[in-house]
Amino acid sequence: MTRDRSVLPRRGMLLAGLAAPFVIPRAARAAERVTFVLNWTAAADHCPYYLAKAQGWYEKAGLDVTIEAGRGSGASAQRVAAGTAQLGIADMPTALLARSRGGNLAAVMTVYANSPQTFYWLRSSGISGPRDFPGRSVGNPPGDAARIMWPVFARRVGIDPASVRFVNIAPPAKIPSLKSKVIDITTDFWNEHDLKAREFGADLGFQRWSDLGLNSYGNSIIANGDVLAKQPDLVRSFVRVSQRAFAATVADPQPALRALFAAVSGLDDWTQQRQWERVKELMRDPTTTSVALGAFDAARMRADYDLIQSQFEGAQPFDLDKAYTNAFLDTGTKMAAA
Repeated sequence: MTRDRSVLPRRGMLLAGLAAPFVIPRAARAAERVTFVLNWTAAADHCPYYLAKAQGWYEKAGLDVTIEAGRGSGASAQRVAAGTAQLGIADMPTALLARSRGGNLAAVMTVYANSPQTFYWLRSSGISGPRDFPGRSVGNPPGDAARIMWPVFARRVGIDPASVRFVNIAPPAKIPSLKSKVIDITTDFWNEHDLKAREFGADLGFQRWSDLGLNSYGNSIIANGDVLAKQPDLVRSFVRVSQRAFAATVADPQPALRALFAAVSGLDDWTQQRQWERVKELMRDPTTTSVALGAFDAARMRADYDLIQSQFEGAQPFDLDKAYTNAFLDTGTKMAAA
């Protein structure tokens, strides 16, 4: 693991309520086993969960949490809906689409209040923007949220959704595949931007979805519907401990990054430090700074629901109020305003 200690992020504000008790310890009872599936391979955006596990916060809340790597939001939503993982992370529109198709899941905390979705390409390939995508190849994993939501993006920029060819590649292969020209375009989250900027310099072209008005909620914690109904205390404990961990990491990311490095190999400081700084940007909006860290805004959720219903054939109507909740959040913990 390469460590560049010359680069350190500025320390964030200590969030309100950070020191307050979040859950009542249940040490007298046997710990409840929880499988928590990530949306992707572990990186800085997941380090708060590793902090909570390393510090024993989940354990003190009566939870025996196993964190599993994911293969995209579509795949994690499927696992949570099927009950092979009680909890997981998925891009919010992807989770809503799964719900519209009968998926037994609901969102209980947002992590990315802003969409992280971004397309990347090399300017030397002749691509100057999304209008040049037709006839090109896009490389990403089959369960990637960007692939699932591609028709929405394509229609927004005025191109035929069927005009590109998708190529299946693993998450670590995105940069090498773009560099070797195996693919023309790839997708990734904005928090991964600095690594690509360092690799490709001025040749890097990119388009953030949010800059086109496609600012749906991003990564969110989702729960299996049966678990939510039958084990609400389990969900509440996990959410509040996770809130506490995110608040602590915003205040000082170093312990969380150390916990991540101890649990996951192949990561370097330079990338993860910068990634976390962009994660904080994605977490911050008027709702997370005034209501609670992780809180959803009802109007924005309605807009995400309407987007799914209008853009995807076969999406069935459902009760949006049952597809997400802020009920498990500690309102004493808020995202720092800056």
